[in-house]
Amino acid sequence: MASKTMRPFANTLLQSQQRTAYRALPSLTRQQQQRSFFPNPFASEKQTLTASRTLQYPAKVIYDTISDVSSYSAFIPYCQSSIVTKSSKPAEDGKSYPEEAKLSIGFNSDVSEEFWSRVYCQPGRVVEAVSGRTDTALSAEQVPHHSERPAAEQDPTRNESVLTHLSTTWTLRPFPYKPPPPSAGQKTDGPGIETTDVNLVIEYQFANPVYGALSAAAAPKVAEKMIEAFENRVKAVSEGRA
Repeated sequence: MASKTMRPFANTLLQSQQRTAYRALPSLTRQQQQRSFFPNPFASEKQTLTASRTLQYPAKVIYDTISDVSSYSAFIPYCQSSIVTKSSKPAEDGKSYPEEAKLSIGFNSDVSEEFWSRVYCQPGRVVEAVSGRTDTALSAEQVPHHSERPAAEQDPTRNESVLTHLSTTWTLRPFPYKPPPPSAGQKTDGPGIETTDVNLVIEYQFANPVYGALSAAAAPKVAEKMIEAFENRVKAVSEGRA
């Protein structure tokens, strides 16, 4: 399995970091440093990443890009494949949205992890994906086109792999841009550019504390990288390059 290939890789990195830190610390502080490295050696803590950005694109274009899960592997860094395995019933806008997806994330074929996500789409406003022990924060009234999540034994998205919890939530808030009033004798430039506030929240928890420790330095950049990837994708779609 792909997850097995990650463990030796993670352990090697961790051991290398510990050896370097051990040699650099005074002898009286080494034991204290080793004890504090893992507050709880049997579980990692849940971590939260957030990022926000205001994009000068219509909310519909941005939402269509975020909800197009099957295209993620074309533009999200380290996403090797993205397959929608189930779709919802038609929503009020007449469209069906992803309901279940299988993604593969990794650096190459030797260091990768495959996992399933349950997807919920509130058209034009929210795209949420959950895995493992995480449940949706949306009510049935907000996503009536989505079916009830199956029981654990019938739901691959509840299976725990490297992560025990994973929740990715995109929230969009559109608002019109109002240009400044024209000077005397000047004409207005029309209704202005539609602008959208985009907010991303990622909550996750590793099953193995080794992964939690290794992610501490790199993880804070993940949310910003994801928003940047989607922004570039929206621009490419708007310009007809994707």
